[in-house]
Amino acid sequence: MYIISLLQQVDVAEKIKTAPDGSYQIGVIIGSFIPFVILVGIAYWMYNRAKKRDENGY
Repeated sequence: MYIISLLQQVDVAEKIKTAPDGSYQIGVIIGSFIPFVILVGIAYWMYNRAKKRDENGY
């Protein structure tokens, strides 16, 4: 678990500060939001599946 926490500690402000151009900054910002978007998508999928299961009486 310690190794995973080391991989997830990314200093976005430092990366943007040392960015070579504007495209890199946009990529860093998008890349920092992708894990959050994926987790929200999985949570919605699980909610929707549980809701359908409840409506069908399983």
